[in-house]
Amino acid sequence: MTNPIIIAIDAMGGENSPTKIIKGIEIHSLSTKDVFYNIFGDQKQIEPIIKKTKISNNSYKIIHTKNIIEDSDSPLSAAKKGKDTSMWLSIESLKKNESDAIVSAGNTGALFVIAKLNLKMIEKIDKPALSALWPNKNGMNIVLDLGANIECSEKNLVDFSLMGSALHKSLFENEESKVALLNIGSEELKGNNVIKNTYQILNDKKNPLFKFEGYIEGNHIMDGKINVIVTDGFTGNVALKTAEGTANFITSELRNALNSTLMGKISALLNMKNLKKFKNKLDPRLYNGAILLGLDKPVIKSHGSTDEVGFANSLKVSEKIIKGNLIDKIKKNII
Repeated sequence: MTNPIIIAIDAMGGENSPTKIIKGIEIHSLSTKDVFYNIFGDQKQIEPIIKKTKISNNSYKIIHTKNIIEDSDSPLSAAKKGKDTSMWLSIESLKKNESDAIVSAGNTGALFVIAKLNLKMIEKIDKPALSALWPNKNGMNIVLDLGANIECSEKNLVDFSLMGSALHKSLFENEESKVALLNIGSEELKGNNVIKNTYQILNDKKNPLFKFEGYIEGNHIMDGKINVIVTDGFTGNVALKTAEGTANFITSELRNALNSTLMGKISALLNMKNLKKFKNKLDPRLYNGAILLGLDKPVIKSHGSTDEVGFANSLKVSEKIIKGNLIDKIKKNII
Protein backbone atom coordinates (compact mmCIF):
# COMPACT_ATOMS: atom_id res chain seq x y z
CA MET A 1 0.00 0.00 0.00
CA THR A 2 1.61 3.27 -1.17
CA ASN A 3 1.19 6.36 1.04
CA PRO A 4 -2.18 5.28 2.38
CA ILE A 5 -4.67 7.50 4.16
CA ILE A 6 -4.53 6.47 7.82
CA ILE A 7 -7.75 6.66 9.82
CA ALA A 8 -7.69 6.24 13.60
CA ILE A 9 -10.78 4.44 14.90
CA ASP A 10 -12.16 4.33 18.42
CA ALA A 11 -13.53 0.79 18.17
CA MET A 12 -15.20 0.75 21.59
CA GLY A 13 -17.50 3.78 21.33
CA GLY A 14 -21.26 3.67 20.72
CA GLU A 15 -23.91 0.98 20.80
CA ASN A 16 -23.04 -2.59 19.71
CA SER A 17 -19.31 -1.88 19.56
CA PRO A 18 -16.85 -3.19 18.53
CA THR A 19 -19.01 -5.42 16.27
CA LYS A 20 -20.61 -2.63 14.23
CA ILE A 21 -17.30 -0.74 14.06
CA ILE A 22 -15.43 -3.67 12.53
CA LYS A 23 -18.29 -4.47 10.14
CA GLY A 24 -18.36 -0.79 9.14
CA ILE A 25 -14.63 -0.94 8.41
CA GLU A 26 -15.24 -4.01 6.26
CA ILE A 27 -17.93 -2.24 4.20
CA HIS A 28 -15.68 0.80 3.71
CA SER A 29 -12.55 -1.21 2.93
CA LEU A 30 -14.32 -3.10 0.13
CA SER A 31 -15.27 0.18 -1.58
CA THR A 32 -11.93 1.98 -1.45
CA LYS A 33 -8.19 1.59 -1.87
CA ASP A 34 -5.11 2.90 -0.07
CA VAL A 35 -6.74 3.33 3.34
CA PHE A 36 -5.12 1.97 6.50
CA TYR A 37 -7.00 1.66 9.79
CA ASN A 38 -5.43 2.18 13.22
CA ILE A 39 -7.99 0.40 15.40
CA PHE A 40 -7.95 1.24 19.11
CA GLY A 41 -9.69 -1.07 21.58
CA ASP A 42 -9.82 -4.45 23.31
CA GLN A 43 -7.86 -6.84 21.11
CA LYS A 44 -9.57 -9.91 22.61
CA GLN A 45 -12.96 -8.58 21.50
CA ILE A 46 -11.83 -7.17 18.15
CA GLU A 47 -9.74 -10.04 16.74
CA PRO A 48 -12.49 -12.73 16.64
CA ILE A 49 -14.78 -10.32 14.80
CA ILE A 50 -12.20 -9.08 12.32
CA LYS A 51 -11.14 -12.64 11.42
CA LYS A 52 -14.67 -13.28 10.13
CA THR A 53 -14.53 -10.31 7.75
CA LYS A 54 -12.92 -9.64 4.38
CA ILE A 55 -10.67 -6.90 5.75
CA SER A 56 -7.14 -7.38 4.43
CA ASN A 57 -4.52 -8.21 7.06
CA ASN A 58 -2.30 -5.52 5.50
CA SER A 59 -4.83 -2.73 5.96
CA TYR A 60 -5.13 -2.46 9.72
CA LYS A 61 -3.34 -2.51 13.06
CA ILE A 62 -4.97 -3.11 16.44
CA ILE A 63 -3.68 -0.95 19.30
CA HIS A 64 -4.81 -2.75 22.43
CA THR A 65 -6.46 -1.15 25.45
CA LYS A 66 -9.18 -2.45 27.76
CA ASN A 67 -10.12 0.99 29.05
CA ILE A 68 -13.07 2.77 27.44
CA ILE A 69 -15.11 5.91 27.93
CA GLU A 70 -18.76 5.16 28.68
CA ASP A 71 -21.69 7.10 27.27
CA SER A 72 -22.67 7.92 30.86
CA ASP A 73 -19.32 9.62 31.61
CA SER A 74 -19.31 13.40 31.83
CA PRO A 75 -16.73 15.16 29.61
CA LEU A 76 -14.67 16.02 32.70
CA SER A 77 -14.71 12.50 34.17
CA ALA A 78 -13.92 11.08 30.73
CA ALA A 79 -10.85 13.32 30.48
CA LYS A 80 -9.78 12.24 33.96
CA LYS A 81 -10.08 8.53 33.17
CA GLY A 82 -6.59 8.56 31.82
CA LYS A 83 -4.68 8.51 28.59
CA ASP A 84 -5.12 4.80 27.94
CA THR A 85 -8.76 4.78 26.80
CA SER A 86 -9.54 3.88 23.19
CA MET A 87 -10.88 7.39 22.51
CA TRP A 88 -7.89 9.22 23.99
CA LEU A 89 -5.32 7.00 22.26
CA SER A 90 -7.03 7.33 18.87
CA ILE A 91 -7.06 11.13 19.13
CA GLU A 92 -3.50 11.17 20.44
CA SER A 93 -2.41 9.32 17.29
CA LEU A 94 -3.41 12.45 15.33
CA LYS A 95 -1.32 14.61 17.63
CA LYS A 96 1.66 12.32 16.98
CA ASN A 97 1.00 12.40 13.20
CA GLU A 98 0.44 8.64 13.22
CA SER A 99 -3.06 9.07 11.73
CA ASP A 100 -4.68 11.57 9.37
CA ALA A 101 -8.15 11.64 10.94
CA ILE A 102 -10.12 10.05 13.77
CA VAL A 103 -13.61 8.56 13.77
CA SER A 104 -15.52 7.71 16.95
CA ALA A 105 -19.11 6.73 17.71
CA GLY A 106 -18.51 7.31 21.41
CA ASN A 107 -19.50 9.96 23.96
CA THR A 108 -19.88 13.26 22.06
CA GLY A 109 -18.97 15.60 24.92
CA ALA A 110 -15.94 13.50 25.84
CA LEU A 111 -14.77 13.41 22.22
CA PHE A 112 -14.87 17.21 21.97
CA VAL A 113 -13.05 17.76 25.27
CA ILE A 114 -10.33 15.17 24.62
CA ALA A 115 -9.88 16.43 21.06
CA LYS A 116 -9.41 20.00 22.30
CA LEU A 117 -6.95 18.83 24.98
CA ASN A 118 -4.81 16.99 22.43
CA LEU A 119 -5.11 19.05 19.26
CA LYS A 120 -4.48 22.69 18.42
CA MET A 121 -7.04 25.11 17.03
CA ILE A 122 -6.40 26.43 13.53
CA GLU A 123 -4.80 29.87 13.85
CA LYS A 124 -7.37 32.73 13.90
CA ILE A 125 -10.28 30.35 14.56
CA ASP A 126 -11.72 31.06 18.02
CA LYS A 127 -14.27 28.27 18.42
CA PRO A 128 -14.78 24.84 16.87
CA ALA A 129 -18.09 24.06 15.17
CA LEU A 130 -19.94 20.78 14.74
CA SER A 131 -20.96 20.31 11.12
CA ALA A 132 -22.91 17.62 9.31
CA LEU A 133 -24.43 16.67 5.97
CA TRP A 134 -28.10 17.37 5.41
CA PRO A 135 -30.04 16.31 2.27
CA ASN A 136 -31.76 18.83 -0.02
CA LYS A 137 -33.66 18.59 -3.30
CA ASN A 138 -30.54 18.88 -5.44
CA GLY A 139 -27.91 17.14 -3.33
CA MET A 140 -26.43 17.89 0.08
CA ASN A 141 -26.18 20.80 2.53
CA ILE A 142 -23.44 21.48 5.05
CA VAL A 143 -25.05 22.76 8.26
CA LEU A 144 -23.15 24.24 11.22
CA ASP A 145 -22.98 24.72 14.18
CA LEU A 146 -25.03 21.78 15.44
CA GLY A 147 -24.32 22.06 19.14
CA ALA A 148 -20.71 22.86 19.98
CA ASN A 149 -21.43 26.53 20.80
CA ILE A 150 -24.65 27.84 22.36
CA GLU A 151 -23.61 31.49 21.97
CA CYS A 152 -21.71 32.84 18.97
CA SER A 153 -20.22 36.21 18.02
CA GLU A 154 -20.12 37.76 14.57
CA LYS A 155 -16.55 36.48 14.12
CA ASN A 156 -17.60 32.95 15.05
CA LEU A 157 -20.36 32.94 12.41
CA VAL A 158 -17.98 34.35 9.80
CA ASP A 159 -15.47 31.61 10.69
CA PHE A 160 -18.24 29.00 10.44
CA SER A 161 -19.08 30.28 6.93
CA LEU A 162 -15.48 29.78 5.88
CA MET A 163 -15.07 26.37 7.51
CA GLY A 164 -18.42 25.09 6.22
CA SER A 165 -17.53 26.18 2.69
CA ALA A 166 -14.11 24.51 2.95
CA LEU A 167 -15.83 21.30 4.05
CA HIS A 168 -18.33 21.58 1.19
CA LYS A 169 -15.52 22.05 -1.33
CA SER A 170 -13.62 19.08 0.10
CA LEU A 171 -16.65 16.81 -0.27
CA PHE A 172 -18.13 18.25 -3.48
CA GLU A 173 -15.20 19.65 -5.44
CA ASN A 174 -17.14 20.64 -8.57
CA GLU A 175 -19.96 22.53 -6.81
CA GLU A 176 -20.04 26.24 -5.96
CA SER A 177 -20.38 26.83 -2.21
CA LYS A 178 -23.34 29.11 -1.43
CA VAL A 179 -23.58 30.37 2.15
CA ALA A 180 -26.66 31.65 3.97
CA LEU A 181 -27.36 32.57 7.60
CA LEU A 182 -30.29 30.73 9.20
CA ASN A 183 -32.76 33.40 10.33
CA ILE A 184 -36.42 34.08 11.11
CA GLY A 185 -36.90 35.96 7.85
CA SER A 186 -35.22 36.77 4.55
CA GLU A 187 -35.26 40.58 4.94
CA GLU A 188 -32.05 42.39 5.95
CA LEU A 189 -33.65 43.93 9.06
CA LYS A 190 -34.80 40.60 10.53
CA GLY A 191 -32.96 38.81 13.34
CA ASN A 192 -30.83 39.75 16.34
CA ASN A 193 -27.85 42.12 16.25
CA VAL A 194 -25.26 39.31 15.88
CA ILE A 195 -27.04 37.93 12.82
CA LYS A 196 -27.48 41.38 11.25
CA ASN A 197 -23.87 42.37 11.89
CA THR A 198 -22.65 39.06 10.44
CA TYR A 199 -24.78 39.69 7.36
CA GLN A 200 -23.03 43.02 6.80
CA ILE A 201 -19.56 41.55 7.27
CA LEU A 202 -20.16 38.68 4.84
CA ASN A 203 -21.86 40.97 2.36
CA ASP A 204 -19.01 43.51 2.41
CA LYS A 205 -15.98 41.19 2.59
CA LYS A 206 -16.10 38.74 -0.30
CA ASN A 207 -14.33 35.40 0.12
CA PRO A 208 -13.15 33.45 -2.97
CA LEU A 209 -14.18 30.17 -1.34
CA PHE A 210 -17.93 30.89 -1.30
CA LYS A 211 -20.76 33.11 -2.49
CA PHE A 212 -22.81 34.78 0.23
CA GLU A 213 -26.56 34.54 -0.41
CA GLY A 214 -27.96 36.37 2.63
CA TYR A 215 -30.54 34.80 4.94
CA ILE A 216 -32.41 31.52 4.74
CA GLU A 217 -35.49 30.48 6.72
CA GLY A 218 -35.94 27.02 8.21
CA ASN A 219 -38.63 26.03 5.71
CA HIS A 220 -36.20 26.57 2.81
CA ILE A 221 -33.23 24.56 4.16
CA MET A 222 -33.99 21.64 1.83
CA ASP A 223 -34.82 23.67 -1.29
CA GLY A 224 -31.33 23.12 -2.70
CA LYS A 225 -30.61 26.77 -3.57
CA ILE A 226 -28.15 27.06 -0.65
CA ASN A 227 -25.61 24.39 0.34
CA VAL A 228 -23.82 25.88 3.39
CA ILE A 229 -26.14 26.96 6.21
CA VAL A 230 -24.66 28.81 9.18
CA THR A 231 -26.15 29.32 12.64
CA ASP A 232 -25.30 29.11 16.35
CA GLY A 233 -25.16 25.73 18.09
CA PHE A 234 -28.45 26.11 19.97
CA THR A 235 -30.52 26.94 16.90
CA GLY A 236 -28.68 24.42 14.74
CA ASN A 237 -29.20 21.57 17.18
CA VAL A 238 -32.93 22.32 17.50
CA ALA A 239 -33.24 22.46 13.70
CA LEU A 240 -31.37 19.16 13.30
CA LYS A 241 -33.44 17.29 15.89
CA THR A 242 -36.66 18.69 14.40
CA ALA A 243 -35.65 17.55 10.90
CA GLU A 244 -34.64 14.08 12.15
CA GLY A 245 -37.93 13.70 14.01
CA THR A 246 -39.93 14.86 11.00
CA ALA A 247 -38.12 12.43 8.68
CA ASN A 248 -38.74 9.53 11.07
CA PHE A 249 -42.41 10.51 11.39
CA ILE A 250 -42.91 10.67 7.61
CA THR A 251 -41.26 7.31 6.91
CA SER A 252 -43.12 5.65 9.79
CA GLU A 253 -46.51 7.00 8.72
CA LEU A 254 -45.88 6.09 5.08
CA ARG A 255 -44.91 2.53 6.09
CA ASN A 256 -48.06 2.21 8.21
CA ALA A 257 -50.27 3.54 5.41
CA LEU A 258 -48.83 1.15 2.82
CA ASN A 259 -49.11 -1.89 5.11
CA SER A 260 -52.58 -1.20 6.50
CA THR A 261 -54.62 -2.39 3.48
CA LEU A 262 -54.30 -4.85 0.61
CA MET A 263 -54.38 -2.00 -1.92
CA GLY A 264 -51.62 -0.25 -0.02
CA LYS A 265 -49.43 -3.35 -0.15
CA ILE A 266 -50.06 -3.75 -3.88
CA SER A 267 -49.23 -0.08 -4.42
CA ALA A 268 -46.00 -0.52 -2.46
CA LEU A 269 -44.98 -3.46 -4.65
CA LEU A 270 -45.72 -1.52 -7.83
CA ASN A 271 -43.73 1.47 -6.63
CA MET A 272 -40.87 -0.43 -4.99
CA LYS A 273 -38.12 1.41 -6.90
CA ASN A 274 -39.47 4.89 -6.13
CA LEU A 275 -40.12 4.00 -2.50
CA LYS A 276 -36.53 2.78 -2.14
CA LYS A 277 -35.24 6.10 -3.53
CA PHE A 278 -37.50 7.95 -1.09
CA LYS A 279 -36.29 5.85 1.84
CA ASN A 280 -32.63 6.40 0.93
CA LYS A 281 -33.17 10.15 0.71
CA LEU A 282 -34.35 10.20 4.33
CA ASP A 283 -32.08 7.43 5.69
CA PRO A 284 -29.87 9.11 8.36
CA ARG A 285 -27.25 6.35 8.04
CA LEU A 286 -26.32 7.66 4.59
CA TYR A 287 -25.46 11.10 6.03
CA ASN A 288 -23.70 9.85 9.14
CA GLY A 289 -20.50 11.58 10.13
CA ALA A 290 -20.43 14.96 11.87
CA ILE A 291 -17.16 16.88 11.66
CA LEU A 292 -15.67 19.02 14.43
CA LEU A 293 -14.29 21.94 12.43
CA GLY A 294 -11.68 24.40 13.71
CA LEU A 295 -9.10 21.93 15.01
CA ASP A 296 -5.90 21.40 13.05
CA LYS A 297 -6.76 17.73 12.43
CA PRO A 298 -10.03 16.15 11.23
CA VAL A 299 -12.22 14.76 14.04
CA ILE A 300 -15.36 12.90 12.88
CA LYS A 301 -18.23 11.91 15.17
CA SER A 302 -20.34 8.96 14.11
CA HIS A 303 -23.81 8.68 15.64
CA GLY A 304 -23.66 6.35 18.64
CA SER A 305 -26.80 4.42 17.69
CA THR A 306 -26.03 3.96 14.00
CA ASP A 307 -25.27 0.52 12.53
CA GLU A 308 -22.34 -0.68 10.42
CA VAL A 309 -23.73 1.02 7.28
CA GLY A 310 -23.83 4.35 9.08
CA PHE A 311 -20.34 3.88 10.48
CA ALA A 312 -19.01 2.98 7.04
CA ASN A 313 -20.44 6.26 5.75
CA SER A 314 -18.63 8.20 8.47
CA LEU A 315 -15.40 6.55 7.27
CA LYS A 316 -16.26 7.59 3.72
CA VAL A 317 -16.71 11.20 4.88
CA SER A 318 -13.37 10.98 6.70
CA GLU A 319 -11.61 9.70 3.58
CA LYS A 320 -13.12 12.44 1.41
CA ILE A 321 -12.12 15.34 3.65
CA ILE A 322 -8.55 14.05 3.87
CA LYS A 323 -8.31 13.72 0.08
CA GLY A 324 -10.01 17.11 -0.28
CA ASN A 325 -7.38 18.84 1.91
CA LEU A 326 -10.01 20.31 4.24
CA ILE A 327 -7.61 21.78 6.82
CA ASP A 328 -5.46 23.45 4.13
CA LYS A 329 -8.54 24.99 2.51
CA ILE A 330 -9.55 26.54 5.83
CA LYS A 331 -6.07 27.89 6.55
CA LYS A 332 -5.67 29.43 3.09
CA ASN A 333 -8.98 31.28 3.19
CA ILE A 334 -9.08 32.69 6.73
CA ILE A 335 -9.82 36.41 6.63
